[in-house]
Amino acid sequence: MASVTAQSVNPIAERTRRRVTRRLMPFLFLLYIVAYLDRVNVGFAGLDMTRELGFSNEVFGFGAGIFFIGYVLLEIPGTILVELWSARKWIARIMISWGLLASLTGLIQTAHQFYWIRFLLGAAEAGFFPGIIVYLTHWYRYEDRGKAVAMFMAAIPIANIIGAPLSGLLLKIHWLGLSGWRWLLILEGVPAVICGFVTIFYLTDWPKDARWLPDDERDWLTRELEMEKQTKKAAKPLSVWQALRNRDVVLLTLVYFFIVTANYGFGLWLPKILQKLSGLSSFQVTLIAAIPFLAALPAMLLVGWHSDHTGERRWHTALSIFSVGLALAASQAVGGSVPLSIALFSVAAMGLYSYLPGFWSMPTTFLSEAAAAACIGLINSFGNVGGFFGPYIVGYLSNKTGNYQAGVFYLVGSAMLSGLLVFLIRGTRRLTR
Repeated sequence: MASVTAQSVNPIAERTRRRVTRRLMPFLFLLYIVAYLDRVNVGFAGLDMTRELGFSNEVFGFGAGIFFIGYVLLEIPGTILVELWSARKWIARIMISWGLLASLTGLIQTAHQFYWIRFLLGAAEAGFFPGIIVYLTHWYRYEDRGKAVAMFMAAIPIANIIGAPLSGLLLKIHWLGLSGWRWLLILEGVPAVICGFVTIFYLTDWPKDARWLPDDERDWLTRELEMEKQTKKAAKPLSVWQALRNRDVVLLTLVYFFIVTANYGFGLWLPKILQKLSGLSSFQVTLIAAIPFLAALPAMLLVGWHSDHTGERRWHTALSIFSVGLALAASQAVGGSVPLSIALFSVAAMGLYSYLPGFWSMPTTFLSEAAAAACIGLINSFGNVGGFFGPYIVGYLSNKTGNYQAGVFYLVGSAMLSGLLVFLIRGTRRLTR
């Protein structure tokens, strides 16, 4: 690949990248904010839901986590469809179906209904995130991809920053005799349905179809991406089946499983941990729960930029993950200090999001086309099973011990193991041509 210096003096590269980013990134950013709100708003709804419906921590943790079991079912075929069929049509289908199911979650009455709707919600959303990662490879060269992933995934902390106070306000609504937590879930599902229909008309599948790009930019980008594809083919690319059995793909899946365990165990239980720690009301908890994600946003963008600038992925990923485990462990040593706990939770959140740009750039260093799509789907689907274990085991251990300390140390162990596994990955070379 061209050096960073060469990129900076190539006017058509800069012009094309800016135009593509202006056209695609704000919309993709919005889609992921909506998606992530629907995924994690159950954590805020749980502040009042568990009390009203009589759910134990174990029941709530199981229901929150079973989302990721449903998620596995369509992940790999859904991601391949983005590559071989149509990104915009598949993403639109996902958003419309999950928006409807997200709103229906606000009508549940029993634990079994909670389990089923969360399971179906996960199945409906399967393929969205890895599909977007594959879609970005249609528009960004390898040397630009870390920044692109960082910009897209900055939607996660933004969703938490927006979602926390928004959820707090919705918890206060009691229309038509329904509790605030029900309206929170019902209303936050509506934007996904609207965005799904807009997606069909707004997104473009490939640069060659982009009428909004001038001819010279469209031709240049198509040629650059084709050259990258040919470079990978010259290196004896793996078939889909070979790629799924590849040692580094298996390691990437394990890395993602353990860090996702820590991520969702932390994110979905953070409101209740803060409530127990501070004794504040549900609305006040939603406000302070936004603080760690305010810190995470600039950290993610900075690490994504630096990873692209240096072309290095592995250390950027591993050090970010290690910071999660160290910060969560330290949070258990500060007693009941709310300010210190929030500061350490902020460091943990910075690590939980800073590893993402480097991590998701790794598979595309040694995989291409359908093989890359299948493996990104594999990594995301089986890795996201950790999203079941994290919330469930924290809930289970808190029921057994009466506090959250054992659950937090489980998340610490998951994060540290994830960071160690990163160093076993061999195939994260820099592409050259």
